[in-house]
Amino acid sequence: MNTLFLGIVIFLIVLAIFDLVVGVSNDAVNFLNSAIGAKVAKFRTIVLIAAIGVFAGASLSNGMMDVARHGIMTPMYFSFYDVMCVFLAVMVTDVILLDIFNTLGMPTSTTVSMVFELLGGAFAIAIVKIMSGATDANGVVLSLGDLLNTEKALSVILGIFLSVAIAFVLGTIVQWVARLVFSFTYRVNGYTTDVKGHLGSLLGSSLRIGIFAGIAVTSIVWFLLINGLKGSSIMTPELKQLINDNTWLILGGGFAVFSVLMTVLSALKAPVLKFVVLLGTFALAMAFAGNDLVNFVGVPLTGLESYCDFTSNGSGDASSFMMVSLMETAHTPTLYLVLAGVVMVLSLVFSKKAQNVVKTSVDLSRQDEGDEMFGSSAAARILVRTTQHTAAAIARFIPKRVGQWVDTRFNADSAKLPDGAAFDLIRAAVNLVLAGLLVAFGTSMKLPLSTTYVTFMVAMGSSLADRAWSRESAVFRITGVLSVIGGWFITAGAAFIMCYLITNLMFFGSFVAMVIAIAVAVALLVRSNVKYKGSQEATETDLLFRQLSRTQDKTERWQLLKMHVSHSTANQLKFASGCFDKVTGAFLHEEYSPLRQATHEIETARKQLKRQRRREIIGLRKIEPIIALEKNTWYFLANNSVEQMLYCLKRINDPCREHVGNNFLPAPSEFSAHFTDIDQRIQTIFRQTEFVLTPSTISDEKVAAIREQAEKLQRELSNHRKQVIDSMQKNSVNIESTIVYLNIIQESQQILSCLRHMLRGILKFCA
Repeated sequence: MNTLFLGIVIFLIVLAIFDLVVGVSNDAVNFLNSAIGAKVAKFRTIVLIAAIGVFAGASLSNGMMDVARHGIMTPMYFSFYDVMCVFLAVMVTDVILLDIFNTLGMPTSTTVSMVFELLGGAFAIAIVKIMSGATDANGVVLSLGDLLNTEKALSVILGIFLSVAIAFVLGTIVQWVARLVFSFTYRVNGYTTDVKGHLGSLLGSSLRIGIFAGIAVTSIVWFLLINGLKGSSIMTPELKQLINDNTWLILGGGFAVFSVLMTVLSALKAPVLKFVVLLGTFALAMAFAGNDLVNFVGVPLTGLESYCDFTSNGSGDASSFMMVSLMETAHTPTLYLVLAGVVMVLSLVFSKKAQNVVKTSVDLSRQDEGDEMFGSSAAARILVRTTQHTAAAIARFIPKRVGQWVDTRFNADSAKLPDGAAFDLIRAAVNLVLAGLLVAFGTSMKLPLSTTYVTFMVAMGSSLADRAWSRESAVFRITGVLSVIGGWFITAGAAFIMCYLITNLMFFGSFVAMVIAIAVAVALLVRSNVKYKGSQEATETDLLFRQLSRTQDKTERWQLLKMHVSHSTANQLKFASGCFDKVTGAFLHEEYSPLRQATHEIETARKQLKRQRRREIIGLRKIEPIIALEKNTWYFLANNSVEQMLYCLKRINDPCREHVGNNFLPAPSEFSAHFTDIDQRIQTIFRQTEFVLTPSTISDEKVAAIREQAEKLQRELSNHRKQVIDSMQKNSVNIESTIVYLNIIQESQQILSCLRHMLRGILKFCA
């Protein structure tokens, strides 16, 4: 039996290593977002600084391990068998949740999942014990309050809940104040400028930057290097007492020293704000590792300690040996923490996923318009309208001059961002300092806050205060925020319910259920990694849009926009060609599965077209206004023609799917033979169109030739349609299949008509 439990512990440790790699790859990018979004340094430099912070935070995170030991359950009433069921269920549930959320493309949180998995697993065992009438050493029947650390669990859950709201509110308030002080002025060589571009005095500019940087650096030093170290083993009781007795002296002295130092450095034209952002990156990375390490290794290390206790002091009966030892404070060997830190650092530096992960918070908080990752939801539309009405009502009570002055401080047109930057250094510093403070404060209180959502909500609050959400983008970004918060609730509920069920299966199914669960977890891990590798290739249109968003040259923007329109249109035509061939072939050969697949594929293509159209409209806004006005009509002619093709495909697919799905009589064989030739000619026209759809190859002669072929085939389809109708009147044919066939011919004519209009629009657009 000991061997079986040893195998479970080894599996827990292996999963811990996997969790460290995946967790850093997915979550740690949150503390890179601000530095990357503001373009303060090269990517390698930012990662190196973050890696140092991660290693330091992991090596000093011993105090947080108590959450996995006795933060949720009361282990003195749980046997060794009980806790192993809970710990294994927690890790297996974590793998299953990760796979499900990655498949659905929904955001999740390792902190939220770990807390609610522990709660669900412990709750399952607690119910079993209550049902069996378990008692304590004095014979008193145990209650749920005895078995679960309800007070601590409630404080942990409330801490996570409140941190999300507090992060958003503080991010909004602090950024609003910071923007009033600094405006969107361009900071370079120690100077600030006003909205008209006039340089301020060196003393006034340096003093403002120095005080701001002094507050930021003092906050970071206090909460991370002092408050964060209180739970570590290197802090002696005397040193802790000295810090407690001189809190305000340290804070005041630190603020004075750092403010003077930063003011002098700013006057010497040093990049003070870049230093603050990089220091904040280090601080948030350290806070992340110190807070989130327990999510990855807390349960496995507690399982290992439980196994060592059982083998040393147990009598071989896993169901009767109670885990009283877990009631003590964790004393995790420093070697384990250092090794965990090494794994996290290596994952951060070398993981492809960490380098390529989509930066949701940067996308939703960028200052200008760009590709919106989320669509529009009813809740977001209601919030936008309500907020607009509320803001208008409040504005009536604000003096006109005050409102005008505030508007000048929030004039984003005066901002001069580095090439490719999403926002300026002021917002980056606010994001990092606030997020680091909140996470570090939670760590010092031994509350495992969700680093993902604290960082995300601070960024959302600061972007809202910065008026980065325009009327054109607000509904999409609010939908994104609501989606992320909704993912939090789904994570919490799914983690609790799933771990509750899996714990019960393991408890009653014993080692057989445990082995099956381990096998399922391993299979999902392999599947998840294979699917990720196959889904990370950026399309050519994605790369073109990134270049279009980053370049400041309007001539280059126009060339990139033409290429983007050509590539996206060619991709849509390639899909339309393949879908047309699949649907018509499936109808003629009575294959239902391709028709069912086509229903989802057409809807996906429509959504993709809508996304590409929004990108290209943003591109039209970035080019010369005269060119945009001239090309606007032709762009929409081409785009609307492609959209109509997709509607034609839908109108072909729906009747075919209904006909074949109901097992009606097939179309006559002569129809199939004749339409095969038509399909091949349509495919040839599509291929020729794809070939000429580039600004460098498109020409009047090539477009005219393809349009002439399409028009000729349209006439032939019209004649064929008349022949089919005449045949229906003269011969006995199946009415249902013939009507569907006639619909295919008619929609094929319409597709060719749309293709001709699209070619005309693209030619005029790229001319």
